[in-house]
Amino acid sequence: MSIKNLAKYCGVSVAALVAGLLTGCEQQSASDTTVEELSQKPSQKPNVIVIVADDAGYVDFGFMGSPDLETPHLDRLASLGTVFTDAHVSASVCAPSRAGLMTGRYQQRSGFEANGTGNGMGVDPNERTMGEAMKQQGYTTIAMGKWHLGEGEKYHPNQRGFDEFYGFLTGSRSYFPMENPSVDKMLQHNGERVIFDGYMTDVLGEQSVKYVEENRDKPFFMYLAYNAVHTPMHAKEEHLQKYADHPRKELAAMTWSMDENIGKLMTKLEQENLMENTLIFFVSDNGGAYTNQSSMGPLKGNKGNKYEGGHRVPFVVYWQGRKVSQFAGLTSSLDIFPTALHAAGADAKEMENLDGVSLLPFLSGEKTGDPHDMLFWRKLKLAGSRVGDYKLVRLDGYGYRFYNLENDLGESVDLQETEREKFLESKQLLEAWEQGLVDPLWREKGWEEVTYHIQQSLMENKEPQYRNPRQREVFLNNNQ
Repeated sequence: MSIKNLAKYCGVSVAALVAGLLTGCEQQSASDTTVEELSQKPSQKPNVIVIVADDAGYVDFGFMGSPDLETPHLDRLASLGTVFTDAHVSASVCAPSRAGLMTGRYQQRSGFEANGTGNGMGVDPNERTMGEAMKQQGYTTIAMGKWHLGEGEKYHPNQRGFDEFYGFLTGSRSYFPMENPSVDKMLQHNGERVIFDGYMTDVLGEQSVKYVEENRDKPFFMYLAYNAVHTPMHAKEEHLQKYADHPRKELAAMTWSMDENIGKLMTKLEQENLMENTLIFFVSDNGGAYTNQSSMGPLKGNKGNKYEGGHRVPFVVYWQGRKVSQFAGLTSSLDIFPTALHAAGADAKEMENLDGVSLLPFLSGEKTGDPHDMLFWRKLKLAGSRVGDYKLVRLDGYGYRFYNLENDLGESVDLQETEREKFLESKQLLEAWEQGLVDPLWREKGWEEVTYHIQQSLMENKEPQYRNPRQREVFLNNNQ
């Protein structure tokens, strides 16, 4: 789509369109949803549950076509809800992706661009979180599992709108009890350490069931962030035995356990007659990691880079009024926030500054097409964009690649010369979006060079020579 046509679509001038990218195009704001739609509030506010998997591969679920990983409960949720096949997160690594999801805004607007929050940084306190917004709508708010949005006191979930926090602050930890965990790695309940036996995925699943039981008589918002299937590849012995002959034994066992616990939550909702009045999201925080045996299927790349395998993710939305079982429009995890607010009956002004849009009109069939005409990504020296079917990839100091995903989902044929006008339009739109961003507040020591190498290798349609800082050191030593 040309800039002129896009401006016409948005109902603004070309100049206004470019200026609008600094705060988000009108097509990408919640103002698409009319006040009349938003005013149709249910007599009882629906419960809202956001379930996040960690580093899951695009096709590593039955409902996404996996031939070898079993996910019967998620498959059932998908059959009752809507599967979004062109859904993306706002970053290809854990922490910034969660920041975008939790705020409904591109995290780069506040400088949260790189991974890792152990340096005293986190989500800008001036950014409103889903916890804060849903609490303002009268919800009991619960955050569970992996936080990874800041470890200091002012970034703690209890300070960011959540009445309850049962989880851990860091990006990864053992799935089994640790003898002397640090404050950021310990399982905690509202700041107090929890001593547990067993397996972390089970502990979080059982606690999610308990919270439903405790809050069944009032509307609740639950953010349930499993650390599965992130490394370390820890699984229960009984599940390892179940998949003893599986080529991806550990991943199959970990995936089965996560699915089993999501099934427990669904069963509890049904037992309490809450399922029909609950809005449920399931999404992975980014593409599958090279280290956890995950598969991206037809997609190029994986966690950490700006190819589709890095940020296109499995995404399911369950909602009682849905009429669409599969949706192919361009969608983002940024849409979870405004969709939850819409379902809660919030006024349109509550969503004016969000980069996501409400998906409820698309679930009901009232709207068709793409919720977003454009999406953007940037992490340090890596960047990318989607404008319609066209995908732009940029590596600072190296160059660009330009693809048409409708004809080339695997992103192998560079079109920047043969589709020069569209390439230049996409480049201009990405640069205009970047004008509204804050410089990254921290970098990724060690990993920045690795991800640069991986991105460059993928742009050259080559297999990367190293995929972590240690492999990079060995490679450089052997090639001096």
